[in-house]
Amino acid sequence: MPRFHRATRLDVSPQRVWDWHARPGALQRLLPPWQDVRVVSRDPELKDGARATLELAMGPLRTRWVAVHRDVVPGRGFVDEQESGPFQRWRHEHRFEAAEGGGTTLVDDIDYELPMAALGASVAGGYTRRSLDRTFGWRHERTARDLARQSRMHHDGPASDAPRVAITGASGLIGSELSAFLGTAGYRVQPLVRRCPREGTDEIEWNPGDGRIDGPALEGVEAIIHLAGENLLGRWSEDKRRRIRSSRIEGTDLIARAVAALDRPPRVLVSASAIGFYGDRGDEVLTEDSAAGDGFLADLCAEWEAATTPAEEAGIRTVHLRTGVVLTPRGGALKTALPAFRLGLGGPLGDGTGWMSWIGLDDMVGAIAHILQDESLDGPVNMVAPTPVTTREYAHELGRVLRRPVVFRVPECALRGVAGEMADEVLLASTRVRPERLESSGFSFLTPDLGDALRWELGLGRTHSRSAPVA
Repeated sequence: MPRFHRATRLDVSPQRVWDWHARPGALQRLLPPWQDVRVVSRDPELKDGARATLELAMGPLRTRWVAVHRDVVPGRGFVDEQESGPFQRWRHEHRFEAAEGGGTTLVDDIDYELPMAALGASVAGGYTRRSLDRTFGWRHERTARDLARQSRMHHDGPASDAPRVAITGASGLIGSELSAFLGTAGYRVQPLVRRCPREGTDEIEWNPGDGRIDGPALEGVEAIIHLAGENLLGRWSEDKRRRIRSSRIEGTDLIARAVAALDRPPRVLVSASAIGFYGDRGDEVLTEDSAAGDGFLADLCAEWEAATTPAEEAGIRTVHLRTGVVLTPRGGALKTALPAFRLGLGGPLGDGTGWMSWIGLDDMVGAIAHILQDESLDGPVNMVAPTPVTTREYAHELGRVLRRPVVFRVPECALRGVAGEMADEVLLASTRVRPERLESSGFSFLTPDLGDALRWELGLGRTHSRSAPVA
């Protein structure tokens, strides 16, 4: 029967590693971004008999994988066994062993059997082995990175005393990963939802369209992170413009007024914005001190940020996340581009000379966590990597990472024909932004290089990321 083994030494105690795995969000953090998998459910406590259910793509089909936890020894490890799913048999032992000289050896031992016995092994055995090696190499690195970033913010006390963080857009691209990251650090994440909150959850009701928010439920939260907003992509009809604007301005104003009226307000309000604030600026290097640009998106961002004024006037530290292109194969620009690039049909947008300011999803999450801790940061913060690239450089780097030729380009007229004004203000705008405030505050990017960020997100080889010591 095939067996897979991987062991990695971490410079933290076995208890810290156990806590990370046992907390809400761990399963989400262990799902590689290049895999089409989502968490359907997970029992809240890691104990014997607890279950986790995943949904994964297998070609054009989707299937459920249900695992049950057994042999749980707090602080030392646990086993999960497939109850139903794609394997004939799957038994995965997680061990957190005290390492000689201190620290922990993180061990994954897996016994598995493919369907159709010998035939399955001959057809898919090699692929399965390579996939496991790629996946668990990434998982061990993700665990080490998270533990390093959480070294100064993790909560070791009882769950009843955990810092509370309320998040809008918690199920979105950034919000879901941020929620999982904070959960593994010991924070109590409370999503703001438009539907009636489910009984027994930490959900908080709000409806910006109706001007309703459960203010009392926000009393005593440590921070509010406001990420919700209508997707910018698509042709900007009058109705689309109205939805884009109202989802940002009205929602932000509602939250700002609600927290300003609290008896125990949050220490910080972190509110989304975008580098669209700067408009189309050619080769100009832009920092947080640069003036606003022109156009619908620039005006929108200025109004969006101004909507937090009630919170600022109430003395709440307020941060505006001026976010660039967030790179992840789970969504956004990278997911959209991947099919064409994998076929060798990808290329730069327009003439390729426009600047693209980007950030890897892991660094985006890490930077928000850094902002929560650093009291010196308020006002606008550019959420971009320190190495912006032209769209030509981006296309050729993605082609190199995927080992595909890049010989085409997407003409400007084609983009305008499909997307109209949105093409000029989002897809073709040249915005060369530096993260001056993040860098001056001491934030360390794990993947400041575009190639490293793409390889990490796509699971294609080792990166040269900056790994902080785990403490």
